[in-house]
Amino acid sequence: MTLRAVAWDIDGTLVDSEPLHHRALVAVCARYGLTIDPEDQSFVGVHIGDVWARLRHRLPASVEQARWLEELHAYYAAQSDTLQPMPGAIETMHALAQAGVSQICVSNSVRAVVDINLRSLGVTGLLSGSLSLDDVAAGKPDPLPYRMAADRLALPPEAVLAVEDSLTGLRSARAAGLRVALVGPEAAQTNDADYALRALTEIPALLGVPTPA
Repeated sequence: MTLRAVAWDIDGTLVDSEPLHHRALVAVCARYGLTIDPEDQSFVGVHIGDVWARLRHRLPASVEQARWLEELHAYYAAQSDTLQPMPGAIETMHALAQAGVSQICVSNSVRAVVDINLRSLGVTGLLSGSLSLDDVAAGKPDPLPYRMAADRLALPPEAVLAVEDSLTGLRSARAAGLRVALVGPEAAQTNDADYALRALTEIPALLGVPTPA
């Protein structure tokens, strides 16, 4: 079936957000006497719920998860002007929009972070919508987020291309029946993706759209 729409992951795919997520974690934990090495990359790309599970016993007992998350999001929002798009992201999204290709974002981040990221990119108007962790009963790697994305686009899953930078996202999209383009370092580590891409600017050609200049 011909590809007719794109479902984008956001963090690490459209926006280089991991450095800011990590700085927020380091700063907020420091407020409670927990030192995290700024060079410690073991939390990068980890679901925030799993980060909390790893750290909760090292934080004061009085710190509640909801409060901790609010502080992380507040730090992230305050520093969001430091966010940078991934190379080719904005050009590619505009090229698809100009060709009439529907686009939606599917993220494992909460709604507050999704909205901050999309505002920083300036692409909200190009989208048919977005799905956050707050919008689904189960996040990636569960197939539900991408199934819901296809439903919102009113398209069969096989007509939608998921663009991901992680194996977690790949598994979610694959289980939902979407075709998957994997970008970034993970693309060289698996044969499960339909397309292993070196750059986001390769995506329009997969949908018969001219490559952005």
